[in-house]
Amino acid sequence: MANLTADLILYNANVLTLDPHSPKAELVAVQNGKIVRISGSEAINELRGAGTKAIDCRGKTVLPGFNDAHCHLVAFAESLLTPDLSPPAVHSISDIQGKLRKLSEDLPLGRWIRARGYNEFYLAEKRHPTRWELDEATTSHPIKLTHRSGHAHVLNSLALALAGISIETPEPPGGMIERDLETGEPNGLLYGMSDYLAKVVPPLDDSELEQGMDLANERLLSLGITSIQDASPHNDLRRWQMFQRWKRQKKLRLRVNMMLGAEALSQCQEQGFASRTGDSQLRLGAIKIILDETRGQLNPPQVELNQKVFEIHQSGLQVALHAIEETTIEAACSALEYALQKLPRAGHRHRVEHCSVCTPEIAKRLASLEAVVVTQPAFIYYSGQRYLKTVPHGQLKHLYPVATLIKAGLKVAASSDCPVVPPNPLIGIYAAVSRMTETGQYFFPEQSISPLQALLMYTQCPAYACFEEAIKGSIVPGKLADLIVLRGDPTEVVPGDIKDLEVEMTIVGGQIVWRKDL
Repeated sequence: MANLTADLILYNANVLTLDPHSPKAELVAVQNGKIVRISGSEAINELRGAGTKAIDCRGKTVLPGFNDAHCHLVAFAESLLTPDLSPPAVHSISDIQGKLRKLSEDLPLGRWIRARGYNEFYLAEKRHPTRWELDEATTSHPIKLTHRSGHAHVLNSLALALAGISIETPEPPGGMIERDLETGEPNGLLYGMSDYLAKVVPPLDDSELEQGMDLANERLLSLGITSIQDASPHNDLRRWQMFQRWKRQKKLRLRVNMMLGAEALSQCQEQGFASRTGDSQLRLGAIKIILDETRGQLNPPQVELNQKVFEIHQSGLQVALHAIEETTIEAACSALEYALQKLPRAGHRHRVEHCSVCTPEIAKRLASLEAVVVTQPAFIYYSGQRYLKTVPHGQLKHLYPVATLIKAGLKVAASSDCPVVPPNPLIGIYAAVSRMTETGQYFFPEQSISPLQALLMYTQCPAYACFEEAIKGSIVPGKLADLIVLRGDPTEVVPGDIKDLEVEMTIVGGQIVWRKDL
């Protein structure tokens, strides 16, 4: 140890290691991209050499980098290039029409207009816009509005025609075309049809996507996010190659664990993909299956779901089941039980994504299956007011029940699901601790957890959820030097101040990739 010379030293710091064996320190030393020592600040002289960069943190807090366990990177990049229709940007359908009309004035005829983030609950009309209302903005440009959830879209008449959707179009599997009650004409609102529209609406070109990725990378790093787990159901071999290119070009400085859409599994296996293909920069994660009840019945049906889950389980890969409602979470449990009964396998870490409405009984069932839950505490902050007014009480008390999940013995990782909500982890930590909505209403505060538990949900638990706890998630010698410097200590400030803490510096692999004063 006497001969060790560090590349980077953070000293005079309040280091929260999140390692129960050595929870606090004052100094972190880094060499070759990894943490090599934690100690008191007095060790600086023996670790510093001629080429060492030493940063006096002046008592600020050092944490492991945040890990967003479920987000949509390409959609987030696209959202930074498309008009924002979320509150408070718009207050009514008329506001939406005005924005679309203004956009159309500067676009060539026939160019698609995309906008996202509208939320009917916060519109004056308390409903979705219709195709005919979008037509009032322009009939010369196809329009696709994306709901804040990402699971509903509104198209104008030209866009519907280009998408081949008419009064004769049957309901697609897993999707729903909302129609005028008298005429049966599609009114423009489509549910669960993202995959269908992805084949119709032209994607952003490479230069636009790269511009969006530059913005997304900067934004995520500025929030202290050093790792993400990309959960797009559209992920396939092409998306993997695109991420590889962005990594080579250093457009993507944070680490990415990429799920695959279930339909891309065979394609990628043909290319030699296996469990956790890749490296610490870009790695293959779970195989994602979406469960929904868009048309009042389980999609995919239970028998088909059981078989899909078993095939993935049998191949040695991890399953990630998108399940929101009680019934879909129970269906996910049944599918996991089916797979594990046919082929027991310890340490599978199959995941349930969202797990939004979860009773104590279902939580215990998930725990018995050794499942990992990946949920979104920040939804309580951003959407709590809407939940309190629209969700039946019987479900409301079990909505995002983080304390219940932890009490059941589950590993619970946190995420933003961005761009559904902004990706700031400190908002999620604040929401998990305070159970307070953005409008200042308590949301079943008995489900609150401690600041330390909330920090673990954004660091250690996401690492565990993707089999990376040996290399990230805590400040321990030998792990990757993915670190952040915060202005204050989330475990010491009053809960109301957690959301206002600022990231001062973000470090990935020992390299300073974002700094507030740059």
